[in-house]
Amino acid sequence: MKKIFFILIVFFAAGCKKQLTEDPQGLVVGSIALSNMAGLESALSGAYASLQVGFESGFVTVSQIAMCMGADDLTTHPGSNKEEFREFDQFNVSSLNSRMNPIWRGCYKTIQSTTNIINNYTAVTDGEEAKIHEIVGEAYFLRALCYYWLTRYWGAVPIIPTEKYLEEYLKLEKSSPAEVYKLVEADLAKAEEWVPNTKRNPGRPNKGSVKALLADVYLTQGGWPINDASKYALAAAKAKEVIDNKAVYGFDLYQDGFLKIFAGGTPEDVFTIFTRGNWITYNSFYGVSGMPDEEAGWSDFFPEMNFYNNFPEGSRKDATFSLEFTKPGTTTPIPWQDLATKHPYYKKFRIQNGKADVYMSNSPVLMIRYAHVLLIYAEAQARSSAAPNTDAYNAVNAVRLRAGLGNISGLGKEDFLKAVIDERAWEFAGEWNRWFDLVRLDMVAAANENKHPDDLEPIGTITQDKYWMPIPGADALVNPNL
Repeated sequence: MKKIFFILIVFFAAGCKKQLTEDPQGLVVGSIALSNMAGLESALSGAYASLQVGFESGFVTVSQIAMCMGADDLTTHPGSNKEEFREFDQFNVSSLNSRMNPIWRGCYKTIQSTTNIINNYTAVTDGEEAKIHEIVGEAYFLRALCYYWLTRYWGAVPIIPTEKYLEEYLKLEKSSPAEVYKLVEADLAKAEEWVPNTKRNPGRPNKGSVKALLADVYLTQGGWPINDASKYALAAAKAKEVIDNKAVYGFDLYQDGFLKIFAGGTPEDVFTIFTRGNWITYNSFYGVSGMPDEEAGWSDFFPEMNFYNNFPEGSRKDATFSLEFTKPGTTTPIPWQDLATKHPYYKKFRIQNGKADVYMSNSPVLMIRYAHVLLIYAEAQARSSAAPNTDAYNAVNAVRLRAGLGNISGLGKEDFLKAVIDERAWEFAGEWNRWFDLVRLDMVAAANENKHPDDLEPIGTITQDKYWMPIPGADALVNPNL
C-alpha cells in the first residue's frame, strides 16, 4: 500500500531528483491545500485527473476492456504479444499482469484525493456552503465509483480511512464486498444530497448521475456475491427517479446516429470521462488498440465469433461492428474473414476521424449512458415484482426501437428478464458491461461453453473464485495481508 500513498514521491525521487532541492514555496499539497475554494477545486481536479492518464492510471486505457475478456463479447489475438490479454480471456490471470495496474492505481489515487477532500473540507472558509457542498458531493461520487469498480473486480479490497500515510497501513486488512458496498451506498447518499441537478461541466456528475450509479450499485448487489434480492426494488425506484426527471437532468436516448454517442456530448452522457486535450490524457483504447494488424492496428481486442453471429441484425449491429478494412496505401477493402484474426472488430472504438495511424484519441469514455438507466429499471422492476409492468416494457423497448428492433410484449417474467439481459449485452457490446452482468448473475461458466473454433478456450474449470482478479503483485508484496 506504500505505493498508493507515495507514488508521487517515488516518481520525483526516481526521475527528477533536482525537484527535491528546489524551493517548495507555492506548492501546496495534502490537507494544507484545503483552506480555500481554489485549493478545494484543485484537489477535486486532481481526483479526476487520476482517472485520466493513458496507459498509467484510470479508465482512459484498454485495461477495463482487457479485464472483462472473461465475458463472451470480447477476445484477443491468439498469438503475437497479447499474453496478458489472453490471461483474462482464459481465466488464468497472474498477479504480475500489468493490465490490472491502471484501474487499481487510478482508483486508489482518486480515493486518496477524494478522502482528503471529504476529511478536510470544513477548513475552507472563503466559499458559500452550497458551492463547497457541490465540490464535496462530487468527491463522494468519485470515491463511491472507485470503490465500486474495485470490489467488482477484486472482491475484498482495502478501505483507506485517511488520506495520510501511516506505517500501519502496510498491514491493512481487506474489507469484504459487503463492507465495501456499505461505504459505496453511504458515499452516494451524501453525493445525492449535495450534487446539483445541473452538471458543473460535461465531465462532472449531476444529481441524476449519482442516482443512476446508485441504481446500478443496487442492481449489482441483488446478484452474486451479495445476493440481497431486496436491493432490486431499490434499484428500480432509483432508476425510475432518473427516468421521470430526465428533462431536469438533461438525459435521453440519442437518436441521431448510434456511433455519434461515442464521441460524447450527447444527452446519452450520464457520466462521461472526457480527455483533457493533451496526449498523456488521451483515450488509449480508441484507435489502433481495437484495429487489426492489416490496418497497422494492435488487435488488442475484438468480439467473439458466437457473440457477433448471434447479434440481432439491424442498424445497431451495423454501427457496432467493422466488417471491412483497408491496408494503408491501398484502396481495396479486406473482408473480416480474410484478416489474420478472422474476426470483425468494434466500430464504436475506432478513431472518430477514421485515421489508422493514430494510437490514441481524444474521444471520451462513457462510464454510464442513459440506456443503462432504462435497462437497469426494466430488469430491477421485473425482479422485484410478480411480472414486468408497462413502464418496464417501455424502458427496454425504447432501447430496442433505437436499435432497429421490434417491441417485445406479453412475456412471462423469466422470458422478459432474459430479453433484458440479452439487450444489455447487445447495447453495451464491448463496453465491459457484459462481464459484470455475467458475474452478478453467476453465468460466467455458461457463457464460456461451446466456444467458436476461432476463439480462445478457458484454461481449467471456471469457478466463482475465478471471478476475482488477483491483487497486483507489487502491492501484495508490500502488504502480506493483501
